[in-house]
Amino acid sequence: MENWESYVRKVVPYVPGEQPQAERMIKLNTNENPYPPAPGVQRALAGFNPDTLRLYPEPTCKVLVDAIASYYGLCSDQVFVGVGSDDVLAMVFLTFFNSGKPVFFPDITYSFYDVWADMLRIPYETKALDDAFEIRVEDYYGENGGVIFPNPNAPTGILMPLDKIEDIIAHNRDVIVVVDEAYIDFGGTSCVDLIRKYDNLLVVQTYSKSRSMAGARLGFAIADAGIIADLEKIKYSTNPYNINRLTLLAGEAAVESNAYYVENAKKIAATRDMTTQKLREMGFTVLDSKANFIFAKNNAVSGRVLYEELKKKGVLVRFWGKEKIEDFLRITIGTPEQMEVLFAKTAEILQEQKGD
Repeated sequence: MENWESYVRKVVPYVPGEQPQAERMIKLNTNENPYPPAPGVQRALAGFNPDTLRLYPEPTCKVLVDAIASYYGLCSDQVFVGVGSDDVLAMVFLTFFNSGKPVFFPDITYSFYDVWADMLRIPYETKALDDAFEIRVEDYYGENGGVIFPNPNAPTGILMPLDKIEDIIAHNRDVIVVVDEAYIDFGGTSCVDLIRKYDNLLVVQTYSKSRSMAGARLGFAIADAGIIADLEKIKYSTNPYNINRLTLLAGEAAVESNAYYVENAKKIAATRDMTTQKLREMGFTVLDSKANFIFAKNNAVSGRVLYEELKKKGVLVRFWGKEKIEDFLRITIGTPEQMEVLFAKTAEILQEQKGD
């Protein structure tokens, strides 16, 4: 047994955003929604019978799947649900990216993609964003084993228009193209309708952002029925009861409360645009985001210093320090009141650094 470690699957893990225990911390680091779930979700959970927890949940998640399908005007066999969009995306990597050819995704994007690829021994190539941090569609024309990218992209927040998305799909008809729409509700138009035209398109969304249910862990995919059937086979081969009863109940109620979430998304978008303008006035470079976060750097103080000093002052943001984005911070959009605290603490730091 002394050689057992040589057989361990080695991977550099994804690092999730910090979940601080300090009650007074303003948490702007994990893109959670600052507003509560819809009243309908709260009523549904209040009426939950805890005795049913002794029973497994219904494995096909039929009631929830039917509700999502109905909302999008689709058939139920075109919808797949999982434990957050991360679970759905992991299933996608496991199911479809097995050709031995490299999967394409941007070099600056959701940092879970390369983790899954490394863990599953999937070859991949990252495609550099251009100088404006935008995806160049022609980089995705070459032979590959699949394509995946978020829209809007993360952590930049930049939205790709539908015609460019369709261009990428049309140039990759023999592989699965995955569009990760975790943030689409804050200023973009979903490409879900394109699945009626392209049977190789798979769209992934989540309840964690616009639907205020990050703690429930619920995500879904929409695609051609054949793609969904393949995902279901992997699901039933790993964890058939993967959505718990409470989450199924909350998820169904959330679909019925869509107007509430649309209104909240509009409020967040307005706060985002106000925050962008304010930080630019304070000497920041801020990318044009269509997500519930912004990607910003100050032209006088390093990203690391800003991150560390803001944390000391009770405001937590996301910092990576990676090449090309070493001075950028990703700042989740909170309530207007929370953003005012961000502005005040940032101004303090800029003044202190100027004094040094």
